[in-house]
Amino acid sequence: MTKLSETVEINGAGHLAIGGVDALKLAKKYGTPLIAYDVAKIKNQVKRFKQAFIDGNVPYRVTYASKAFSALAMYRLISKEGLGCDVVSGGELYAALKGGMPPEKIEFHGNNKLPEELELAVDSKIGCIVVDNFQEISFLDNILKAKKTKISVTLRVAPGVEAETHKYISTGQENSKFGFDVRSGQAEKALKLLLDNPRMNLKGVHCHIGSQIFAAAGFVMAINKMVQLLKAWKEKYDFTAEILNIGGGFGTRYIDSDEPLPADEFVKQIVKAVKEKIAEAKLKFPEIWIEPGRALVGESAVTLYTVGSRKDVEGVCHFVSVDGGMGDNIRPALYQAKYEAVLANKPQALKEQIVTVVGKYCESGDILVRDALLPVTHPNDTLAILSTGAYGYTMASNYNRNPRPAVVFCENGKDKLVIKRETYADMLRCELSL
Repeated sequence: MTKLSETVEINGAGHLAIGGVDALKLAKKYGTPLIAYDVAKIKNQVKRFKQAFIDGNVPYRVTYASKAFSALAMYRLISKEGLGCDVVSGGELYAALKGGMPPEKIEFHGNNKLPEELELAVDSKIGCIVVDNFQEISFLDNILKAKKTKISVTLRVAPGVEAETHKYISTGQENSKFGFDVRSGQAEKALKLLLDNPRMNLKGVHCHIGSQIFAAAGFVMAINKMVQLLKAWKEKYDFTAEILNIGGGFGTRYIDSDEPLPADEFVKQIVKAVKEKIAEAKLKFPEIWIEPGRALVGESAVTLYTVGSRKDVEGVCHFVSVDGGMGDNIRPALYQAKYEAVLANKPQALKEQIVTVVGKYCESGDILVRDALLPVTHPNDTLAILSTGAYGYTMASNYNRNPRPAVVFCENGKDKLVIKRETYADMLRCELSL
């Protein structure tokens, strides 16, 4: 097995391999589009995050962000790896529990948690609810009163820090829909409500500044603001945070020009900043929580497609169409996200043309990769798009009545189907004819 790049392995047959499994064999066995995960890459990322905290000699928890890729198999994997998980809906919570996640290691996020979702969280005795707004405090209090029980919570704060990321995935600024703003006094008002509530055990504070962040500077700035806030609240309300959750958003590599910090370097700088600021504030050292999702799974998967029709407009452009598209990867259309493509059946062949890889959906914006440098393609070639492990399947749709793809886990030369491909009948299962 040889490496063509950080994310591309070539086997003895000269084909792309995922987790030691020939990509062409996967495509033939399961069909395409197919999302294939290299499980060892996920485990290695988990190890890097955890080891950096261990090396820093601090209390910590690594909590997987379910929204990156939610599946029963994924929950089983992260549970075995000793991680917690966060969920943002009743559906994710239900899946996490069915996937074997210990309830005490689940935290519940979201800006509009429905009463029935909060009730499921309370009944399931999950570890923590991340309180996001005043209406939620009221909903949760009513549920706890009716059930005569208690639950642990953390307070989500919008610290006023904007990360270097796409505007749609920036979440820590003052005008975010998430969390309680500090400057307006909302965060302090929420703190008092939670401290005065005998049914809610306030364990700490949470912030999240955005996604696909390549530098630690934003996290260091957020830590500084959060510790300043904790110092003020300690002096005014005698509140001591047991948990300082600085969220996730750690960037991952999609194309060669992306240069995210390695997982361990992110953690090293975060630990350093927390140690310095907590010491300066003379506060009790909290447990540091982080919530990597994309950074754990993003680079671990590729999506395999079959090449179909081709349109050549000489001197203008070349379109190569595949049997998937925006239905299994909406990110290029939604965020103008960039990806790289290779031909899985000949990844080392001479790259002779710049083409635009498009999908089969009835939208002009159904473009997966612009300006892809590829060998000349032919119908039935197997094309692979790299680093599709995050926000592909979880954002997939049935637009144009196309079924969602199958998903396989690959490790040590073996493959296992973890999500079946939808059928046409599956898409009609919930519909009623008149």
